[in-house]
Amino acid sequence: MERVRPGSLKAWFTLPRFHFIFLTVINVSLGTAIAAYEGSFHPGYFLLAMIGSILVHMTVNVINDYYDYVNGIDLNTRRTPFSGGSGVLPSRLLGSKQAFWFATLSLLIAMGIGIYFVMVRGWPLFPLLLVAGFSAYFYNVCLAKWMMGELFAGLNLGTLLVLGSYFVQTGRYSWEVLIASLAPGILTSNLLLLNEFPDLEADQKGGRRHLVISLGRRDASYLFVALLSTSYLCIIIGVLTRMMPGVTLIGLGTIWCGWKAAKGALKHHDDQVELVPVLGVNVMTILGTQALLALGYVIAAIK
Repeated sequence: MERVRPGSLKAWFTLPRFHFIFLTVINVSLGTAIAAYEGSFHPGYFLLAMIGSILVHMTVNVINDYYDYVNGIDLNTRRTPFSGGSGVLPSRLLGSKQAFWFATLSLLIAMGIGIYFVMVRGWPLFPLLLVAGFSAYFYNVCLAKWMMGELFAGLNLGTLLVLGSYFVQTGRYSWEVLIASLAPGILTSNLLLLNEFPDLEADQKGGRRHLVISLGRRDASYLFVALLSTSYLCIIIGVLTRMMPGVTLIGLGTIWCGWKAAKGALKHHDDQVELVPVLGVNVMTILGTQALLALGYVIAAIK
């Protein structure tokens, strides 16, 4: 955190970890692209849904930093570009209370946008918002201690984002969008799963109980490979059952990156230094797959 002054604008921009928010941008775009493929697109709703979703993701990142700092996890964590938090609070660039209220305000604004969509698009959106709000704010309080963190990360920042952004465009859900949202949900869970490997000891001391702690790094690496394979299988099944357009098979274009991530996780699961490049390849695999799926739906919509 060199060259960043305490309380500076750069400190505030570092806190939400905007480089991770590309995940949200892509998944909201995917849900919107599916709606456009089916003939529904409202640019104003897309922009508003994007803002609300980014605010929820900011809440997740900042409240995670807050609780990890309060529980002492970030003080014992070896940070990497992909794990270990923003480093803003341990470096005392901002106060923990400032981070807490930043996260709270972000969630309140996001919930305001969500309530607006419930009013104009329908009540079926409300349960989705309830799950998203709860899991965003209480991830560290309970979910990360009950071996449910990976599941809710995939739901909140994967499947529910796709479903929600589709719903605000169409006013309904469909089996097609549910099938299309499975791979993003699994991949998002897998992103968190692998990023937990370097933090195992610090998380354990801080009271967390996630899958990497419960299974151990070796068995968790097998789970990582299984989930990655399942995500690609979901795309193939979606196309074979005609629930997804054939052009979305371009989502399989990241298989080579996925293979490198899987091989690296199995080989280097206990080597924190060698694992860092693997984390990077995994990020490229996940973002690339989801972006290609969105592109596939855009191409299908234009045809």
